[in-house]
Amino acid sequence: MFPVSPFVPLRPVAALVVAVALAATVPAVRAVTPFVIQDIRVEGLQRTDPGTVFAALPFRIGDTYTDDKGSAALRSLFGTGLFKDVRLEIQDRVAVVIVDERSIIANVSFVGLKEFDQEPLTKSLRDAGIGEGLPFDRALIDRAEQEIKRQYLSRSLYGAEVVTTVTPLERNRVNVTFTMTEGDAARIADIRIVGATVFSESELLSLFELTKSGWLTWYSKTDRYSRSKLNADLEKLRAHYVNRGYLEFAVESTQVTISPDKQTITIAISVREGQPYTVTAVRLEGDYLGKEDEFRSLVLQLPGQPYRGDAVAATARRFQDLFGLYGYAFARIEPRPEIDRATGQVELVFAATPQRRVYVRRIEVAGNTRTRDEVVRREFRQLESAWYDGGLIKLSKERLTRLDYFSEVDIETVEVPGSPDQVDLVVNLVEKPTGNLLVGAGYSNAEKFTFNASIKQENAFGSGKYLGIEVNTSDFNRILVVSTVDPYWTVDGISRAIDVFYRASRPYNSLGESYDLVTPGATLRFGIPFSEYDRVFLGIGFERTEIGSSIGIPLSYLNYRVLYGENSNAFPLTLGWSRDARDSLIAPGSGRFTRINLEWSLFGDVRYTRTNLQYQEYWPLPYQLTLGLNAELGYGKGLGGKPYPVFKNFYGGGLGSVRTFEQGSLGVVDPTGAYIGGARRFNFNTELYFPVPGTGNDRSLRVFAFADTGNVWREDEKVTLDSLRASAGLGVSWISPVGPLKMSYGKPFRVQRNDRIQEFQFQIGTAF
Repeated sequence: MFPVSPFVPLRPVAALVVAVALAATVPAVRAVTPFVIQDIRVEGLQRTDPGTVFAALPFRIGDTYTDDKGSAALRSLFGTGLFKDVRLEIQDRVAVVIVDERSIIANVSFVGLKEFDQEPLTKSLRDAGIGEGLPFDRALIDRAEQEIKRQYLSRSLYGAEVVTTVTPLERNRVNVTFTMTEGDAARIADIRIVGATVFSESELLSLFELTKSGWLTWYSKTDRYSRSKLNADLEKLRAHYVNRGYLEFAVESTQVTISPDKQTITIAISVREGQPYTVTAVRLEGDYLGKEDEFRSLVLQLPGQPYRGDAVAATARRFQDLFGLYGYAFARIEPRPEIDRATGQVELVFAATPQRRVYVRRIEVAGNTRTRDEVVRREFRQLESAWYDGGLIKLSKERLTRLDYFSEVDIETVEVPGSPDQVDLVVNLVEKPTGNLLVGAGYSNAEKFTFNASIKQENAFGSGKYLGIEVNTSDFNRILVVSTVDPYWTVDGISRAIDVFYRASRPYNSLGESYDLVTPGATLRFGIPFSEYDRVFLGIGFERTEIGSSIGIPLSYLNYRVLYGENSNAFPLTLGWSRDARDSLIAPGSGRFTRINLEWSLFGDVRYTRTNLQYQEYWPLPYQLTLGLNAELGYGKGLGGKPYPVFKNFYGGGLGSVRTFEQGSLGVVDPTGAYIGGARRFNFNTELYFPVPGTGNDRSLRVFAFADTGNVWREDEKVTLDSLRASAGLGVSWISPVGPLKMSYGKPFRVQRNDRIQEFQFQIGTAF
């Protein structure tokens, strides 16, 4: 939290100064005739071990004492930092060392600390020399006090005060107490942009992370002034103009004014827009390895277009990446615009210097205290002792990021001294917690007492394997699931997943009667990578479904039980394919996800086929908007002359399906009033996300508008457009501390008489 450098002790320098001064003023070390030391005594010690003093002295009993050795002894003792005063007296060939020990810090405490966490603050102060058991140094305390004040200023707490109290204790110890009076943070009252005529002030301010105070800035804290954030916003402002041809745009001045009561801040930004420029030609200069046509195809800035800074920068990165593919790790690309102010035209030149081709000597992994090296190395596509390949290195970084074991992944290219054709790759990792422990309990009139617990570890014992146990019990549902996944069951990257489960449910029909469904089983699945993004899944499982006898059993379940018995064994085979190119699993802003899963049961008492297809895509739109589409298609059919088993039905309605309809309520209702789903399902969901006013570009809290349509149908039921249900409404998506939370409120506009409506719905999870 706090940098250590401002607190670096200056004790050695101070000690030298004091020692020299004492050597010149203390009579004990004035010109003394050299003599042989017969004894050495130390006086004034309270806590320090005498051996520490003797170890610092440059002389021993039997050595010849001189003035130079006396001065060296003073310097050495002061240099330990343990003493605030040291004297050396000579008494009849006996050297007497008289010391005055520094106080020792017994405890460091904080009063009124709210803005910062105490633990990292305590650690930071200790690294700077202020902590329990360390010598007390008033200068360090004063410097720490000033640094804490500066940190408060960085968080807009301009009225914050820090007072340090030093309390003496017995045995020359002290307690150090930092008392903070934080006060209220200064809020940005207004931000003005002067000199902007091409774009409106509101449009330009929408680019900023900093905002003036609003009704939600208490959550986002975007109305707290920060110099670094303002500089970042000014860069966004400049990029906005340069990307639209205003190549000579400049921020002429920035004025930040704070009110006398230190509660409000006003920011005034003066800009000079300049004139727009149009690119007339794009030239390549330098050495392009004889592949000018290949490089030219990567140019994003085309003649006839306004000059766009993002396109120019992206083109330079593309050039560097292509040079990297050919092994030139240190290629330099210099975009050089040649401006003609009279005509408002610019000729763009890309000057290239490829430097030298290199190969990778070693790959070093750093920062992985829990994760094994082999887990990191197996994700690498760049090999040691191979030519440097920028594309493979980029791919390796993406694969490490997708593991979700690390909060930061950085790959640094380091030159090897004395070997101009060699480089080392240093993989710097910052690990994050990969385990999840959840324990919960509750009570409701419907389910009575419920208990749920789960423990999941994505990176069990640092091996890169997944291990999970889930328990859920209530009057309605009892679930026990044990899962394990080995992503590298073979060295080729074939994964293996094993699930063992026991599910027991007691659903109620509309008459308040219940029936029992018990399904124990196990599955074994293998995942085969076919590309860096595509994976095919093969699996086999065993399921035993037991339909209990009860007066509340739905008619369709009763008929199935009468025809095929109360116990049904199935051996489903699965084949699936998935491709995930979304930028985030929880809050996507762009990218595509595709999944196909086929399930066949060709052996046992149950014969069926079950297909599920899903397609998702997200597009970023102007003004921080995001458009998301989700489509799902499910199809089930009985085989061998047997009907499709009702306990394998699809369900529709609720979050993740057609909102505003009660969860799982779509489809034909059984004569007993039970919702049993259907053998076919279709969902189509549209969501338009937009940021909450006052939160800037924060994607953890977003408001969305939605439109859903879909339904489920029986195996023998005809699918028609008229049978589709539809709804629309608004919702809030929040990545809360306990998990992703989604709430929605809407109205159905395609509804039938017996449909069950639930206008407000919420869910903690990752449903669309």
